Amino acid sequence: MNDQAHKSELIVRHEWSQFQQVNNQGGRANCQGNWPTFHQMRLSQFLTWRLEMLDSYAEDLDDADATGRNLLTEKYARMMESTEPERYHTELEPHMPKLEPERVKAQEAVIAQQVAWARDFREHFPKLGEAMRVLTTDEDVIGTTSFETYLRGELGTYSNRTFAMYAQMIVDLTGAGVNLTEETLRLTVSLGGFSSLEEAEAAQ
Repeated sequence: MNDQAHKSELIVRHEWSQFQQVNNQGGRANCQGNWPTFHQMRLSQFLTWRLEMLDSYAEDLDDADATGRNLLTEKYARMMESTEPERYHTELEPHMPKLEPERVKAQEAVIAQQVAWARDFREHFPKLGEAMRVLTTDEDVIGTTSFETYLRGELGTYSNRTFAMYAQMIVDLTGAGVNLTEETLRLTVSLGGFSSLEEAEAAQ
């Protein structure tokens, strides 16, 4: 196992540990017991990251443990700003780390690019796209969280250090003409046993 794969694996296992502590309204969510899917989806994401980003996010997770925070809890809480705004603003927001306006603006630029990539991917691989989350925040309802809202929740949990590295990666990939959604899904289907996105699309 190379350094990137090893570090990615450790992060996924750390996230899984925090994920087990997430208190879901109405009881434990089914996905909290589905390690194989969690592992496949999260590992395929982190395998696209640079080593220094993995080190930085691993430190974020360690810092969260040390200070009594849970980044997975915060991620899902932030998503509720869209899916359950009244509950979010009254019950959750007062306990969430506040993001500065400059950070929010920078996140939205990243999100816009990633939504564009995801939309492009869905046009080229419609069957795989159909199996993904709905795309944009205006499609959110309780129980259905879009790719855009999920990403906004996740980015909001990164330290300023980790987010700056992530944002730079997005700029670099954009300049190189690389679609991060496609790169991530190529790894996802590979971990699922397919040799290519085309093969996975045909199997749907």
